Amino acid sequence: MNSEAASAIKFDYARIGGVKLHYAAAGSGEKLVILLHGFPEFWYSWRHQITALSDEFTVIAPDMRGFHLSDKPRTVADYEIDNLVDDVVGLIHHFGRENAAVIGHDWGASVAWALASKYPEKLWKLGALQVPPIPVWKKNQSIRQFFASWYMFFFQIPFLPEFLFKLNDYAMLTNALQNSTAQPGVFTREDLREYKKAWSEPFALTAMLNYYRANILKRFFSKGSEPKKIEVPTLFIYGERDSAVLPQTVENVGEYIEAEFREVRIPESGHWVQQEAKDAVSKILREFLID
Repeated sequence: MNSEAASAIKFDYARIGGVKLHYAAAGSGEKLVILLHGFPEFWYSWRHQITALSDEFTVIAPDMRGFHLSDKPRTVADYEIDNLVDDVVGLIHHFGRENAAVIGHDWGASVAWALASKYPEKLWKLGALQVPPIPVWKKNQSIRQFFASWYMFFFQIPFLPEFLFKLNDYAMLTNALQNSTAQPGVFTREDLREYKKAWSEPFALTAMLNYYRANILKRFFSKGSEPKKIEVPTLFIYGERDSAVLPQTVENVGEYIEAEFREVRIPESGHWVQQEAKDAVSKILREFLID
């Protein structure tokens, strides 16, 4: 990201209930757009889209609770999906809006889907990257996806993942980023330095892992009631060379949307789609949000 683009991004904090959230912001448009990152990232994963969309919208990319400079509550239960959803609702109100377009990647997508299901009136549009709604994932679950998701179960182990993450200057995490892109060189040395700073924050590694510890077994393996369909105009973007969320797992997302629905597949991208295909994703988001 060039220095001019970086200078357009401002930073501040919002007090949401008992949690203080750090966020990046750009633009002053009437409509609010909130960009939610995933694991093991922070607001920085959206750096390209923040500036690309800021001429039309007020764009906010928070560090979700537990990440980077946001507060890091100490118990696993603090990271249950309903608490993450309430954080986003609080952000909408913090900026004096009744609703927002919420776009999420990875865990951010899971939070966005849950928000749309629980509080559809808080959204004027919904976007999700790479991760489908939980009912779609569960319906499409396969042996291949089960083994591709091995890390979700490894992360349930106390202490060990944190210990391994720290070894050799966060080599496990940096390798996970660098070696899972469709093309080499997506994450530069500068990018990785920024990530390492975020991972080095006190309690950050445990807080990040608590997303998995609080939600995976409960949400993926419980039967529950018949899922409510999404009633918000929705965009789903999927980089087809994702080795963590397999193509079969995101089939038929539109069956769970009872509103305008668009799906865009990007063949040349892997999991980190808003960075691997930054210009394409920015263009797709702009068209969806302006239309």
